[in-house]
Parts: sequence; C-alpha cells; structure tokens
Amino acid sequence: MRRFAAILAAFAAALSLSVSVHAVSTHASSAILMDAESGRVLYEQAPHERRLIASTTKLMTALVAVENCADLDAEVEIEPTWLGAEGSSIYLKAGERITVRGLLYGLLLQSGNDAATAIACHIAGSEEKFVSLMNARAAELGMADTSFANACGLNHEDHYSTAYDMALLARACLQNETVAAVCATRSATVGTRTFVNHNKLLTRYEGCVGMKTGFTEKAGRTLVSAATRDGQTLICVTLNDGDDWNDHAKLLDYGFEVFPRETLCAAGAALGTVPVTGSLLPAVTAAAACDAGYPLRDGERLTLDVTLADRAEAPVRAGNKLGEAVWSLDGQPVVRVDLVSAQSAALDRYEPVTFWDRVCAFFGAY
Repeated sequence: MRRFAAILAAFAAALSLSVSVHAVSTHASSAILMDAESGRVLYEQAPHERRLIASTTKLMTALVAVENCADLDAEVEIEPTWLGAEGSSIYLKAGERITVRGLLYGLLLQSGNDAATAIACHIAGSEEKFVSLMNARAAELGMADTSFANACGLNHEDHYSTAYDMALLARACLQNETVAAVCATRSATVGTRTFVNHNKLLTRYEGCVGMKTGFTEKAGRTLVSAATRDGQTLICVTLNDGDDWNDHAKLLDYGFEVFPRETLCAAGAALGTVPVTGSLLPAVTAAAACDAGYPLRDGERLTLDVTLADRAEAPVRAGNKLGEAVWSLDGQPVVRVDLVSAQSAALDRYEPVTFWDRVCAFFGAY
C-alpha cells in the first residue's frame, strides 16, 4: 500500500511538473499565439475583445500602401496639408521629396504618424479615402471585429481591433514580401534620416522577424511579433501589456516547444495516380502542389483523406488539378493541398467513337 502511494505521489509530481512546464500566462488584457502557416491558434486570452491597438495599426497602413502602389521607389512631394499629425514623427517637411519605400521605413521602424498621413494621402488622395481601403482590406481578411478611423493608430471610438484580428493581419503582412522585409529591418538610412526599429525583440529573441510596436496611454502597450524556428513561423499579439517583451518571448517559446511543426508532405510528393484516356501514357502521378505542415502537440495525430478524379482526358498538362489531399484533426479538416499532375500526357492515341470505328479498329483498319 505504501509502495502504491509512493508511486501515485511520484506520478502526481511528474504530472504537475509537466503541466507547469507547459503552463503559460501573460500580463495582457488580450493575447493570442498563432501558427502563421496554418492559422491554428496555440494560445488565446480574450482574443475577440475589441480594444485600442495604437500604432500596430500601421501594419495595415503598410499592407494597403504596398498593394496599391505601382512604384515604391517613386518620389513623393510632401504637401503642407499632410503635416501636423500628433504623436511620433519622422519630421517630414513641406516640399521635401522622399520615396514611398522611404516612407514605409519611417512608418514601420520609427512609427512616424506623419509618414502614415503622407502615405495615405499619396496613395488615395486623402486619409479618409485611404481608411476606406484599410477597412475594405480588413473585411477581405476576415477581421470581423476591426474598424479603422485613421492611418496611424491614434485613439478614436471607431478605431479598434482584437488580438485575433491583428494576428490575421500579421499573417497577410508576412505573406507580402515587401512588408515582411521592412518589418524585419533593424535599422535603415533614408537620405539624411536613420530609422531604428522600435521592436526590441529583433535583437532580444532569436529568430524574430518583426513586426510592430504601439503605445498610447489609453491603449497601453500593444505589440505584434513573429518569429521563425526550424521552418515554423509563429505570430504573437498582445494588447495592453505592460510586460510585452517578456510575455512574447514566453509565448513564442511555448509555441515552438509544445506545438512543433510536423511536415505532412513536400511539394511534388506523389499521393496517388489517375488513369488517362486518349494517351499512350496510361496514367499520371497526382503530386502535392505545395509543401504542407501543421503544428501538433505530443499525442495528436492527423488523418489523411485523398480524393482523386476517376480518370483524366488527354491532353493533360503538368500542373493540372487532379484532386485534393485533406488532413483532419479530431474529425475536423485542418490542411488542404491540391493534387496536380506531375507530368504531361499528350493526346496521341486514337479512341474509337462509333460502332464502325470500333469494328475497323478491331480488324486493324486503324
């Protein structure tokens, strides 16, 4: 009995240790940790609570600017009416010329509110019109609890978002090469100005690739960060967090440790074959159109379901869609990958159509 009690106590201690190792909390009013590739939420704390977001707003400003500007290296002449925004500034002057790209560095590294206004007015003609583009883009991204009232993040009753929505925005920014590159830049010199990124995680946390800080007295400290390790990228968002640097480091460590990315397939991996009609090639290989992975904690398993066309009609071109591979967790689909033809199949075999065609074919007339 004593031995059983000792074993039970040891098991309880080990379980407690395991839970404590994986336990995580923050000082934030709202927080979320998301896998960038899959969108899986790994940690959440009031993720859909609408809150002020301060200068993390500028991620949307940058995304909309890049998506709507044909030439980022075009020079912009600063208009006097664009100046005067309160808060942080890169000290633009009326009449000076600076490229859109230079303004982006001032926006995301130095967090210049004047840079945000200049970008908005240059791209859309006015900040009001630019804000409409921001809200339209938010709707496209599924940011259902987000509203923008300005391009820089100043407090406004119609300017808010949530930790979850900001993670969706961060995913879109990471997928945009230009925005992602600027967010990850530690410092940049534009003309006579040198901008230093306010995001201390770029130097404090190994693998950090951005993204944006923010602060107002009402919003508190806001932070959107992202980090990459072993081919996995995680996004972390905290709103109103007085200890955000440490909280982000803890959350990112937790995500990488507890939810490592498992490779499901590589682009080009064969996942079946499809018969071909009308070609000397009897079948084509159905291959994954892209790499696929998913974050899994210990003990979780995915199931794979492959759906393929019954047959393909020649000609078949390499890259033609043949089906789909779907991985599910606990019965819920979590990853979908198109399956495409790995090779081409030319139309080079005569297929009898009429009865007479078949008779002629049988006797070797064709």
